[in-house]
Amino acid sequence: MNIKPLADRVLVMPAKSEEKIGGIIIPDTASKEKPTQGTVVAVGNGTKDEEMVLKAGDEVLYGKYAGTEIEQDGEKYLIMRQSDVLAVLA
Repeated sequence: MNIKPLADRVLVMPAKSEEKIGGIIIPDTASKEKPTQGTVVAVGNGTKDEEMVLKAGDEVLYGKYAGTEIEQDGEKYLIMRQSDVLAVLA
């Protein structure tokens, strides 16, 4: 991974959107909800005011419009502040 977040930011790989629901296949042209769950890929060092509590590999929930989309090597990622993460899945 060539991307290293700074300060209190985290890099998240969003979970893939569901394309099949109850045996019905949803075509790509249908409007899909943006995933609000993903895996933390990389984290910054935190700030003097905010300790970094997330770590790479954490499964997290985040807000629907959180973060900025970036693309690296054909994969889409979100970079967001740690405070945009709502919860860590156990």
